Amino acid sequence: MKFILILLSIVTSVTACAAQRDYAFPNNINTAEHYVFYSHGFIVEGDDPTPIHPRWGVYDFPSIQKALDDDSYTLIAHHRPKGVSPIDYAKRLAGEVQQLITLGVPPENITLTGFSRGGAITILAANELKNAKVNVVILAGCAGLINRKRDIQLYGRVLSIYETSDDVGSCNLLEARSPMLREFKEIAISTGKEHGAFYRPIDEWLVPLKRWINDSVSKPEINKNE
Repeated sequence: MKFILILLSIVTSVTACAAQRDYAFPNNINTAEHYVFYSHGFIVEGDDPTPIHPRWGVYDFPSIQKALDDDSYTLIAHHRPKGVSPIDYAKRLAGEVQQLITLGVPPENITLTGFSRGGAITILAANELKNAKVNVVILAGCAGLINRKRDIQLYGRVLSIYETSDDVGSCNLLEARSPMLREFKEIAISTGKEHGAFYRPIDEWLVPLKRWINDSVSKPEINKNE
């Protein structure tokens, strides 16, 4: 009986630790590792990791974190506080990327990705870094501030994924004004789920995103002007 109670205690502790995992910036950096930053959409800002939109349903941030988690890289996926400035947060994100690079992580082993406002933050962070080797994946993030501010550009190796039934569409305008891009690819998915297509981890966007991440380590440099 005592053994069973000890076993249950261990299982409970392990489960609690798994549930508390927050995908924070790691304390110990392995310079041979690949690092992926995921920035969630606006609706998740605050205390609730699974908020409900009246049209698109639950934004399941924990499930997205779990789906993006992979043995081939370290996932960093912060839960942003309510009311945070996208510009200020992008500077924080760029600072964390720069910290990795300063410690010796090759920039081509770093990927920034985000959805909606998180996609805009990803773009702003890439513009802040201006590093032609960092990888970027934008999920329905080219709208509003990004399209209006002509000085914002993309750098590095970039994948854009957008949903055809969504009001937030292609990143072609941003791509056209970004001469320092090494590579740009865009994928249109058609789920009929509008902006909510990215609220949960579905294969339509998750598979190409993870393929892009895993290809990046061995991807040769490509100059857009070649």
